Amino acid sequence: MRRLIWPFNSEKKFLIENNLGICDIVESCESLKLDASDLGMSEIILRDLLFYIHKNPSVRTLLLTGGSSKNGPEYHLRRQLKEKNKPLKLIAAETLKIHEFEFIEAETNRKIKVISLTAPSGSANRAVGSNPQYQFLKKQHPKFNTFDFRVMQYKKFF
Repeated sequence: MRRLIWPFNSEKKFLIENNLGICDIVESCESLKLDASDLGMSEIILRDLLFYIHKNPSVRTLLLTGGSSKNGPEYHLRRQLKEKNKPLKLIAAETLKIHEFEFIEAETNRKIKVISLTAPSGSANRAVGSNPQYQFLKKQHPKFNTFDFRVMQYKKFF
């Protein structure tokens, strides 16, 4: 079973000070392989992200670390939205895909922005390596690597 590892005190402090929350959309699952791959997951139980958005009215943005491939966070979010008949509208289709959906409740109507960042896992290196933006930057700066590319992406939102 996959376990969520809670942040250390310094990370908790950072999250609180910056009004950020984190959670894995997968509450529990079985996995045949002991790696970070989402593809090997089965018996998946999801957290209801829409419930958490309802309970936290200040939420306006979701940052997903992974894309729409099977069992990735965007894939599971799409499933939850589809069950509630909430369309996920594409805003930008570049390397950082940006979507949004409307979260309508009795007294509020929020647009929730969804940003799909490149996964921090080593298995995402193939996707980063074939990215035209990465390849351009690598030619300009030969020491530039896939980790640098992720940091560059993440900095836009943290």
